Amino acid sequence: MHIRLFRFLSGGLVVLVLLAGCVDSPASPAVTDTPVPSITLTPTEIPSPTPTPQPLALVINGEGVPLSEYEASLKQLQEAQAEMGMTSTPEEQRRMVLDDLIAATLLAQEAFRQGFTLNDADLDARITALAEQRGGMPALQEWMSRMGYDESSFRSALRRSLAAAWMRDTLAAQVPERAEQVHARQILLMTEATAKQVLNQIRAGANFATLAFGYDLTTGGDLGWFPRGYLTQPAVEEAAFALQPGEVSDIIQTELGYHILQVVERETDRPLSPDARLTLQRKALEAWLEQARSQARIEERVP
Repeated sequence: MHIRLFRFLSGGLVVLVLLAGCVDSPASPAVTDTPVPSITLTPTEIPSPTPTPQPLALVINGEGVPLSEYEASLKQLQEAQAEMGMTSTPEEQRRMVLDDLIAATLLAQEAFRQGFTLNDADLDARITALAEQRGGMPALQEWMSRMGYDESSFRSALRRSLAAAWMRDTLAAQVPERAEQVHARQILLMTEATAKQVLNQIRAGANFATLAFGYDLTTGGDLGWFPRGYLTQPAVEEAAFALQPGEVSDIIQTELGYHILQVVERETDRPLSPDARLTLQRKALEAWLEQARSQARIEERVP
Protein backbone atom coordinates (compact mmCIF):
# COMPACT_ATOMS: atom_id res chain seq x y z
CA MET A 1 0.00 0.00 0.00
CA HIS A 2 1.23 3.45 -0.85
CA ILE A 3 -0.41 6.70 0.15
CA ARG A 4 -0.54 8.70 -3.06
CA LEU A 5 -2.06 12.10 -3.70
CA PHE A 6 -1.89 12.51 -7.46
CA ARG A 7 0.18 11.53 -10.46
CA PHE A 8 1.26 14.14 -13.00
CA LEU A 9 1.02 13.09 -16.63
CA SER A 10 4.71 13.86 -17.04
CA GLY A 11 5.37 10.65 -15.12
CA GLY A 12 6.34 12.15 -11.80
CA LEU A 13 5.02 10.06 -9.00
CA VAL A 14 3.63 12.15 -6.18
CA VAL A 15 3.86 10.15 -2.94
CA LEU A 16 2.85 11.75 0.33
CA VAL A 17 4.69 10.01 3.16
CA LEU A 18 4.98 12.49 5.96
CA LEU A 19 7.02 11.24 8.88
CA ALA A 20 7.46 13.11 12.12
CA GLY A 21 9.86 10.88 13.99
CA CYS A 22 10.11 10.70 17.76
CA VAL A 23 13.41 11.38 19.48
CA ASP A 24 14.17 9.92 22.88
CA SER A 25 14.71 12.59 25.48
CA PRO A 26 17.96 12.48 27.44
CA ALA A 27 17.70 11.02 30.94
CA SER A 28 17.38 13.52 33.76
CA PRO A 29 20.15 13.52 36.39
CA ALA A 30 19.15 11.88 39.66
CA VAL A 31 18.83 14.19 42.66
CA THR A 32 19.70 12.75 46.06
CA ASP A 33 18.88 14.50 49.35
CA THR A 34 21.94 14.38 51.63
CA PRO A 35 21.17 14.58 55.39
CA VAL A 36 22.71 17.65 57.05
CA PRO A 37 22.66 18.04 60.88
CA SER A 38 20.10 20.55 62.19
CA ILE A 39 18.94 21.46 58.62
CA THR A 40 15.68 20.33 56.99
CA LEU A 41 15.98 20.07 53.20
CA THR A 42 13.10 20.94 50.89
CA PRO A 43 12.68 18.41 48.05
CA THR A 44 14.15 19.79 44.83
CA GLU A 45 11.96 19.78 41.69
CA ILE A 46 13.57 17.78 38.92
CA PRO A 47 13.66 19.89 35.74
CA SER A 48 11.90 18.53 32.68
CA PRO A 49 14.31 17.34 30.00
CA THR A 50 14.62 19.49 26.90
CA PRO A 51 13.55 17.55 23.80
CA THR A 52 16.23 17.11 21.18
CA PRO A 53 15.23 19.04 18.04
CA GLN A 54 14.47 16.86 15.06
CA PRO A 55 16.65 17.39 11.98
CA LEU A 56 14.61 18.92 9.18
CA ALA A 57 14.59 18.27 5.45
CA LEU A 58 12.57 21.37 4.60
CA VAL A 59 11.16 24.49 6.19
CA ILE A 60 8.14 25.77 4.26
CA ASN A 61 6.57 29.04 5.36
CA GLY A 62 7.92 28.37 8.84
CA GLU A 63 6.62 24.79 8.97
CA GLY A 64 9.31 22.16 9.32
CA VAL A 65 9.27 18.88 7.43
CA PRO A 66 11.34 16.33 9.39
CA LEU A 67 14.26 14.61 7.72
CA SER A 68 12.73 11.29 8.78
CA GLU A 69 9.66 12.19 6.71
CA TYR A 70 11.84 12.79 3.68
CA GLU A 71 13.59 9.46 4.23
CA ALA A 72 10.27 7.62 4.49
CA SER A 73 9.03 9.29 1.29
CA LEU A 74 12.25 8.33 -0.47
CA LYS A 75 11.88 4.72 0.62
CA GLN A 76 8.32 4.58 -0.71
CA LEU A 77 9.33 6.15 -4.01
CA GLN A 78 12.12 3.62 -4.44
CA GLU A 79 9.77 0.71 -3.70
CA ALA A 80 7.12 2.09 -6.08
CA GLN A 81 9.66 2.49 -8.88
CA ALA A 82 10.95 -1.03 -8.31
CA GLU A 83 7.40 -2.40 -8.54
CA MET A 84 6.79 -0.55 -11.82
CA GLY A 85 10.18 -1.37 -13.29
CA MET A 86 11.23 2.29 -13.31
CA THR A 87 14.73 3.56 -12.68
CA SER A 88 16.08 6.98 -11.79
CA THR A 89 19.30 8.39 -10.35
CA PRO A 90 19.68 9.20 -6.65
CA GLU A 91 19.66 12.92 -7.51
CA GLU A 92 16.46 12.53 -9.55
CA GLN A 93 14.84 10.67 -6.65
CA ARG A 94 15.99 13.34 -4.21
CA ARG A 95 14.54 16.10 -6.37
CA MET A 96 11.28 14.25 -6.93
CA VAL A 97 10.71 13.61 -3.22
CA LEU A 98 11.55 17.18 -2.22
CA ASP A 99 9.24 18.59 -4.88
CA ASP A 100 6.45 16.25 -3.80
CA LEU A 101 6.84 17.20 -0.14
CA ILE A 102 6.86 20.90 -1.03
CA ALA A 103 3.73 20.52 -3.15
CA ALA A 104 1.92 18.49 -0.48
CA THR A 105 2.80 20.94 2.27
CA LEU A 106 1.72 23.99 0.27
CA LEU A 107 -1.58 22.34 -0.61
CA ALA A 108 -2.21 21.27 2.98
CA GLN A 109 -1.35 24.72 4.33
CA GLU A 110 -3.85 26.32 1.95
CA ALA A 111 -6.49 23.72 2.83
CA PHE A 112 -6.26 24.56 6.52
CA ARG A 113 -6.34 28.29 5.69
CA GLN A 114 -9.56 27.69 3.78
CA GLY A 115 -11.16 25.92 6.73
CA PHE A 116 -10.42 22.25 6.14
CA THR A 117 -10.89 20.22 9.31
CA LEU A 118 -10.42 16.58 10.18
CA ASN A 119 -11.39 15.29 13.62
CA ASP A 120 -9.89 12.25 15.31
CA ALA A 121 -12.95 10.09 14.64
CA ASP A 122 -12.75 10.73 10.89
CA LEU A 123 -9.03 10.05 10.93
CA ASP A 124 -9.61 6.79 12.84
CA ALA A 125 -12.17 5.75 10.21
CA ARG A 126 -9.73 6.42 7.40
CA ILE A 127 -7.00 4.40 9.12
CA THR A 128 -9.44 1.52 9.60
CA ALA A 129 -10.29 1.65 5.89
CA LEU A 130 -6.60 1.62 4.97
CA ALA A 131 -6.04 -1.37 7.26
CA GLU A 132 -8.88 -3.26 5.55
CA GLN A 133 -7.37 -2.54 2.15
CA ARG A 134 -4.02 -3.78 3.42
CA GLY A 135 -5.45 -7.00 4.84
CA GLY A 136 -5.86 -6.08 8.47
CA MET A 137 -4.36 -3.82 11.10
CA PRO A 138 -1.30 -6.05 11.72
CA ALA A 139 -0.39 -5.79 8.03
CA LEU A 140 -0.79 -2.02 8.09
CA GLN A 141 1.31 -1.76 11.26
CA GLU A 142 4.03 -3.91 9.69
CA TRP A 143 4.11 -1.59 6.67
CA MET A 144 4.20 1.46 8.94
CA SER A 145 7.13 0.04 10.88
CA ARG A 146 9.02 -0.82 7.69
CA MET A 147 8.54 2.73 6.44
CA GLY A 148 9.69 4.18 9.76
CA TYR A 149 6.33 5.29 11.17
CA ASP A 150 4.95 5.08 14.65
CA GLU A 151 1.25 5.68 15.34
CA SER A 152 1.69 9.40 15.98
CA SER A 153 3.79 10.12 12.90
CA PHE A 154 1.50 8.05 10.69
CA ARG A 155 -1.57 9.95 11.86
CA SER A 156 0.22 13.23 11.18
CA ALA A 157 1.23 12.02 7.72
CA LEU A 158 -2.29 10.92 6.87
CA ARG A 159 -3.83 14.15 8.16
CA ARG A 160 -1.58 16.22 5.91
CA SER A 161 -2.17 13.91 2.96
CA LEU A 162 -5.94 14.24 3.30
CA ALA A 163 -5.70 18.02 3.63
CA ALA A 164 -3.61 18.21 0.45
CA ALA A 165 -6.05 15.95 -1.41
CA TRP A 166 -8.96 18.15 -0.29
CA MET A 167 -7.20 21.22 -1.68
CA ARG A 168 -6.38 19.42 -4.92
CA ASP A 169 -10.04 18.50 -5.36
CA THR A 170 -11.10 22.06 -4.53
CA LEU A 171 -8.87 23.41 -7.28
CA ALA A 172 -10.06 20.76 -9.74
CA ALA A 173 -13.70 21.61 -9.06
CA GLN A 174 -13.06 25.20 -10.14
CA VAL A 175 -12.41 24.07 -13.72
CA PRO A 176 -15.74 24.48 -15.57
CA GLU A 177 -17.44 21.57 -17.31
CA ARG A 178 -18.08 23.59 -20.47
CA ALA A 179 -15.85 25.82 -22.59
CA GLU A 180 -15.32 27.32 -26.03
CA GLN A 181 -14.01 24.58 -28.32
CA VAL A 182 -13.02 23.92 -31.91
CA HIS A 183 -13.12 20.77 -33.99
CA ALA A 184 -10.10 20.69 -36.29
CA ARG A 185 -8.08 18.39 -38.50
CA GLN A 186 -4.43 18.67 -39.45
CA ILE A 187 -1.87 17.51 -41.95
CA LEU A 188 1.50 16.98 -40.27
CA LEU A 189 4.57 16.88 -42.49
CA MET A 190 8.23 16.37 -41.77
CA THR A 191 9.75 18.91 -44.17
CA GLU A 192 8.91 22.50 -44.96
CA ALA A 193 9.20 21.87 -48.68
CA THR A 194 6.53 19.15 -48.60
CA ALA A 195 4.32 21.32 -46.42
CA LYS A 196 4.49 24.14 -48.94
CA GLN A 197 3.55 21.77 -51.76
CA VAL A 198 0.53 20.47 -49.82
CA LEU A 199 -0.60 23.96 -48.84
CA ASN A 200 -0.41 25.06 -52.47
CA GLN A 201 -2.60 22.09 -53.46
CA ILE A 202 -5.18 23.06 -50.84
CA ARG A 203 -5.21 26.67 -51.97
CA ALA A 204 -5.64 25.47 -55.55
CA GLY A 205 -8.83 23.67 -54.51
CA ALA A 206 -7.75 20.21 -53.34
CA ASN A 207 -9.96 18.63 -50.68
CA PHE A 208 -8.30 18.98 -47.27
CA ALA A 209 -9.79 15.80 -45.80
CA THR A 210 -8.74 13.72 -48.79
CA LEU A 211 -5.18 14.99 -48.56
CA ALA A 212 -5.17 14.46 -44.79
CA PHE A 213 -6.06 10.77 -45.14
CA GLY A 214 -3.09 10.42 -47.47
CA TYR A 215 -0.81 11.31 -44.56
CA ASP A 216 -2.81 9.74 -41.72
CA LEU A 217 -4.67 6.61 -42.79
CA THR A 218 -6.18 6.03 -39.35
CA THR A 219 -7.88 9.32 -38.46
CA GLY A 220 -7.29 11.59 -41.42
CA GLY A 221 -5.61 14.04 -39.06
CA ASP A 222 -8.82 14.56 -37.07
CA LEU A 223 -7.94 16.29 -33.77
CA GLY A 224 -11.52 16.14 -32.51
CA TRP A 225 -12.99 18.82 -30.25
CA PHE A 226 -10.64 20.60 -27.84
CA PRO A 227 -10.65 23.70 -25.61
CA ARG A 228 -7.89 26.23 -25.09
CA GLY A 229 -5.06 24.79 -23.04
CA TYR A 230 -5.57 21.19 -24.18
CA LEU A 231 -3.13 20.60 -27.03
CA THR A 232 0.54 19.92 -26.32
CA GLN A 233 1.61 22.42 -29.01
CA PRO A 234 0.40 25.93 -28.06
CA ALA A 235 1.18 27.33 -31.53
CA VAL A 236 -1.14 24.79 -33.15
CA GLU A 237 -3.87 25.55 -30.65
CA GLU A 238 -3.50 29.30 -31.12
CA ALA A 239 -3.80 28.91 -34.88
CA ALA A 240 -6.88 26.72 -34.56
CA PHE A 241 -8.75 29.24 -32.43
CA ALA A 242 -7.89 31.99 -34.91
CA LEU A 243 -9.77 30.18 -37.70
CA GLN A 244 -13.45 29.96 -38.58
CA PRO A 245 -15.08 26.76 -39.88
CA GLY A 246 -13.73 25.87 -43.30
CA GLU A 247 -10.66 28.09 -43.05
CA VAL A 248 -7.13 26.72 -43.46
CA SER A 249 -4.06 27.92 -41.59
CA ASP A 250 -0.63 28.80 -42.86
CA ILE A 251 2.20 26.38 -42.13
CA ILE A 252 2.88 26.10 -38.39
CA GLN A 253 6.32 24.84 -37.38
CA THR A 254 6.73 23.00 -34.07
CA GLU A 255 9.14 20.45 -32.64
CA LEU A 256 6.91 17.76 -34.18
CA GLY A 257 7.15 19.06 -37.72
CA TYR A 258 5.09 21.29 -40.03
CA HIS A 259 1.35 21.52 -39.43
CA ILE A 260 -1.48 22.68 -41.68
CA LEU A 261 -4.85 23.04 -39.95
CA GLN A 262 -8.45 23.24 -41.03
CA VAL A 263 -11.21 24.09 -38.55
CA VAL A 264 -14.28 21.95 -39.15
CA GLU A 265 -16.59 23.36 -36.46
CA ARG A 266 -16.46 25.59 -33.41
CA GLU A 267 -18.78 26.26 -30.49
CA THR A 268 -18.64 28.93 -27.80
CA ASP A 269 -20.08 26.69 -25.08
CA ARG A 270 -19.59 22.95 -25.39
CA PRO A 271 -19.26 20.24 -22.71
CA LEU A 272 -15.67 19.16 -22.12
CA SER A 273 -14.71 15.55 -22.70
CA PRO A 274 -13.50 13.74 -19.56
CA ASP A 275 -9.93 13.74 -20.89
CA ALA A 276 -10.02 17.43 -21.78
CA ARG A 277 -11.36 18.42 -18.36
CA LEU A 278 -8.78 16.22 -16.62
CA THR A 279 -6.02 17.91 -18.62
CA LEU A 280 -7.31 21.37 -17.71
CA GLN A 281 -7.58 20.35 -14.06
CA ARG A 282 -3.99 19.11 -14.08
CA LYS A 283 -2.79 22.34 -15.64
CA ALA A 284 -4.78 24.38 -13.11
CA LEU A 285 -3.12 22.46 -10.27
CA GLU A 286 0.33 22.92 -11.80
CA ALA A 287 -0.28 26.66 -12.25
CA TRP A 288 -1.47 27.01 -8.65
CA LEU A 289 1.56 25.17 -7.31
CA GLU A 290 3.94 27.23 -9.43
CA GLN A 291 2.47 30.46 -8.08
CA ALA A 292 2.30 29.20 -4.49
CA ARG A 293 5.88 28.01 -4.64
CA SER A 294 7.11 31.33 -6.08
CA GLN A 295 5.55 33.15 -3.12
CA ALA A 296 6.55 30.67 -0.41
CA ARG A 297 9.55 30.76 1.89
CA ILE A 298 11.27 27.44 1.25
CA GLU A 299 14.51 26.27 2.81
CA GLU A 300 15.95 22.95 1.67
CA ARG A 301 18.25 21.25 4.16
CA VAL A 302 18.77 17.86 2.54
CA PRO A 303 22.39 17.63 1.43
